[in-house]
Amino acid sequence: MDFLVIGSGIAFIAYFLATTAVLSRLFHPQGPNIKLVLTFATIAIITQTFNEAQLLFNQEVINFSLPNVISLVSLVIAITISLIALRHKVNLLLPVIYGFAAIWQLVLIFAPKVETIPLVAEKVILVSHISLALIAYCILIIATLYAFQVTYINIKLKSKNLTAVVHLPPLMQVEKQLFTILAVGTATLLASELIGLFFLDGFFAKENIHKTTLSLVALLIYSIILFGHFKQGWRGHSVLVLTVVASAILTLAYFGSRFVKEFLLS
Repeated sequence: MDFLVIGSGIAFIAYFLATTAVLSRLFHPQGPNIKLVLTFATIAIITQTFNEAQLLFNQEVINFSLPNVISLVSLVIAITISLIALRHKVNLLLPVIYGFAAIWQLVLIFAPKVETIPLVAEKVILVSHISLALIAYCILIIATLYAFQVTYINIKLKSKNLTAVVHLPPLMQVEKQLFTILAVGTATLLASELIGLFFLDGFFAKENIHKTTLSLVALLIYSIILFGHFKQGWRGHSVLVLTVVASAILTLAYFGSRFVKEFLLS
């Protein structure tokens, strides 16, 4: 049997067990057993990392096909949230992150193989642009999940349902983390766009104009959110809505056209 299939199967089971371990005690007074959750998650992450090394790096090229990129994004987010969970309560985010990672490992097992999209490793500027773009995307998706957590805690506090948030971190702490993560993600996205603008000849070419335009629109919205928060005190529902909109646009920019090319038109 294909070792990649075995690895994806192991990662799926481990992510599924981590998700179940969180959900089964999500509203328990003492919360989930984080040691058990992170043990399962660590097994899944290590297995997926070995898989990603085989999927992405093939001799002298880097395979940035859509399934591999989505898998890499899920891995980076899983690692980041797991590290955060060592010090902070992010119980609402864990089942979402691990659940998605589990589903995608299952997709990799059964999805038909698509034509590879090789990227020559020597093209340092292009690799840097894409790497920064992926890092920014991961960070900004995490920020979006944080925005949902802030909104949930805020709603429960306003309804005086304290039992629903006793296992969660304080609202102000999560909100501060949200805008810190959002600022870092926006700065990374800006760096990626600047590299593309000044060093890539085809940045505004016809085949890239869809991605470029949408990613710049998303960058503008993220910047407006940060300006609104730090200068006008924006928070709550408006921040959540704008963050979701910006993340949806960025997702469409990075994966929309590639989905059409690799799956619908293949």
